[in-house]
Amino acid sequence: MAIHVIHVYFLFFLYVFVLLKLYGTKFPLLFKSGDIMIGGAFFVHSQVSASSVTSSDAPDPLICTRLNFREFRFAQTMIFAIEEINNSSSLLPNISVGYKIFDSCGSTLPSTRAALGLINGQERTFGKSCSGQSTVHAIVGATKSSSTIVLSQIAGIFQIPVISHFSTCACLSNRKEHPSFFRTIPSDYYQSRALAQLVKHFGWTWVGAVRSDNDYGNNGMATFIEAATQEGICVEYSEAISWTSLDEQVERVVRVIKTGTAKVVVAFLGYDEMDILLEEALRQNITGLQWVGSESWITSSNLALRKYSGILTGSIGFAIKKAKIAGLQEFLLQVHPSQDPQNHILREFWEETFGCSFQPSLQGVKQCSGSERLRDIKNPFTDVSELRISNNVYKAVYAVAHAMHSMLKCGEKSEEVNMSCTWKSILPPKEDVNFSLQSGEKVYFDERGDPPATYQLVNWQKNSAGDTVFVTVGSYDASLPDGKQFTIKEMNLTWPISVCSESCFPGFRQAVIKGKPICCFSCIACAAGEISNSTNSAECSPCPLEYWSNEDHNKCVPKVIEFLSYEETMGALLAGFSLFGASLTLVVSFVFFWFRHTPLVKASNSELSFLLLLSLTLCFLCALTFIGQPTDWSCMLRHVAFGITFALCISCILTKTITVVIAFTAKRPANTVPQCSVLLQRMGVLGGTFLQVLICVVWLTLAPPFPHKNTVYAAERIILECSLGSSIGFWVVLGYIGLLAVLCLILAFLARKLPDNFNEAKFITFSMLIFIAVWVTFIPAYVSSPGKFTVAVEIFAILASSFGLLFCIFAPKCYILLLKPERNTKNHMMGRNQVKT
Repeated sequence: MAIHVIHVYFLFFLYVFVLLKLYGTKFPLLFKSGDIMIGGAFFVHSQVSASSVTSSDAPDPLICTRLNFREFRFAQTMIFAIEEINNSSSLLPNISVGYKIFDSCGSTLPSTRAALGLINGQERTFGKSCSGQSTVHAIVGATKSSSTIVLSQIAGIFQIPVISHFSTCACLSNRKEHPSFFRTIPSDYYQSRALAQLVKHFGWTWVGAVRSDNDYGNNGMATFIEAATQEGICVEYSEAISWTSLDEQVERVVRVIKTGTAKVVVAFLGYDEMDILLEEALRQNITGLQWVGSESWITSSNLALRKYSGILTGSIGFAIKKAKIAGLQEFLLQVHPSQDPQNHILREFWEETFGCSFQPSLQGVKQCSGSERLRDIKNPFTDVSELRISNNVYKAVYAVAHAMHSMLKCGEKSEEVNMSCTWKSILPPKEDVNFSLQSGEKVYFDERGDPPATYQLVNWQKNSAGDTVFVTVGSYDASLPDGKQFTIKEMNLTWPISVCSESCFPGFRQAVIKGKPICCFSCIACAAGEISNSTNSAECSPCPLEYWSNEDHNKCVPKVIEFLSYEETMGALLAGFSLFGASLTLVVSFVFFWFRHTPLVKASNSELSFLLLLSLTLCFLCALTFIGQPTDWSCMLRHVAFGITFALCISCILTKTITVVIAFTAKRPANTVPQCSVLLQRMGVLGGTFLQVLICVVWLTLAPPFPHKNTVYAAERIILECSLGSSIGFWVVLGYIGLLAVLCLILAFLARKLPDNFNEAKFITFSMLIFIAVWVTFIPAYVSSPGKFTVAVEIFAILASSFGLLFCIFAPKCYILLLKPERNTKNHMMGRNQVKT
């Protein structure tokens, strides 16, 4: 392990040696000595002039060009904070704080050079000893994450804390790789998730993405895509550009944005990359897109120009909270080359600001007089209306001062600083850095060196003058519980719709299109019995057992309860036939009663005939118990009434048949037969009916019929029917009736050759044939009929068999009684060929 560490350090120092030999360590831009030295790294220049490198010649030193006014303001804000601390009597009293600010030029190689300059000093080559102390005790910077990573890795080896004001890459929160890194701006870990929640809030499920091709953009966009995927958001494309990209690459990226179908573009870009992208977007005339920006450019006044208004108006994104720093504006306006006549950066700043030159020999360029006033200039340096990142620089300097103040307490009793006590450790643990600024804002770090993640949601709007202004419309606070972190005000604005597929309305579900992202889908209507009551439902939900979907499939409604009722046509017809049959039977009874003293009625065994007519009336009426809503009582009544009435009816016919057979086959005197037959027929009817009653009692006792909601046969409706309770009981009742009918048929068939004038047996035979045929046909029809048709089949069988018995047995007699009275005589009943006894 020790050998590995030595090897790593050897390679690092070799790398430093090569850099120092090739490029040297540039002198700081701004410098002031002090007891405590704070380093600064800002890309005061935005471009690096690269020279060609050959194997024979040493490369030229790196030259940074294109002054960045905003970064220069950051550097001056650092100086302002240090001057405030030096003038403070409560913070680091009697100790002077100096600064040493280098230009990182916004690139990793110059950032490495700046880091080496901050650590090693201004010498071009190594000294004789490497055991000396660093020239700075903490570093504020850098602006870009890639530059800060280099700065933190180099400074971390020497345990020099780095506090960044603008580096948001979540990778810097890794304490193993960056043990001495802190920052006063939240990590992109939170911003990326906040952007995903913002996109979801507006219902944008189909977005484009463009990022900076560096640690800031790549890490931030990766986190955003991960969070967006969890929120159900799809990214149509994800492109990357760099501020050093070729024009062809930028043109291609803008063309992808232009041809894409997404109406929303999430731009996780640095300011420089966004500036390059906008120039090309302006050239290709891209309009009508909704831009969602990261904190790096969303409050950049340099981009809020009228030439970009057609592209960026309406942009929305998260920004660092805006603050006010008392006295900063006056401090900035006092910056003048006369403060340090030998400082070239002050002269360059003055020349760039006023478009003049201090060198009189330049033709076509006016000479700087030094009397120009910054108050008359409006540029990113003098604009203090959006102090967001500048406030982070201000907090970073004060964090270093408060940390040093806590460390220097060991030397409070002596007038001079005890150096051995002061520099033996780096910044104190994060819980010790906890203070409040004059504005009341609290500053502290968590275990990863990050501050609290709070953002303002900013929207680009136009004021009455047509200028773009940044309006705060919401906020994000990661310290709050889920669901309360993101808040947004109601805005009377029209937002675009950016979806791959139109929303699926309630009643439909999403179906993923093969080969496309999950946000691209087709809408399929929910199946019968399923609903979706929200927009863009992924699945349809089945309705509960007793509910069914409505026509729109967006609500479950109670299923239609179906049973054979009197209100419907079929139920009314069957009830009508039932009442008609009962009425007809009563008419026949009245006719028989009217002609009760005639030979035909007497010969027909009037007692059994009236009892048979009564049972037929009950058979017709029992059909009514099958119509209407089933209840516990109606279910038991219908089957019991059916079984007993038909058992009574068939028992009467069987007894009647037996009586006829006995009457014509008896060898005893004629006057003794009726006396025996009356007792036998009553016992026969009673016995045949009693057995059926006994069967029904057992059935009702063990497993009585009961109402049952049948949801199996028809899914869309409930068939309310009477469950048999015991199928055995039902089929025993029906089988017993069939047994009686078969016995009756056999006896009637045997008696078919009795005298023709009184051959009632053949009519009974016909009636039994019809009865048996009806009920044999009933069995398969009953089993296969669905729902209420099962009941209808049973009623039809009851009515058909009842009408068959009524017409076959009593129609011939009524014909004689009403239409052929001349045949209703005793002689005619006995017949001409009757053998006298």
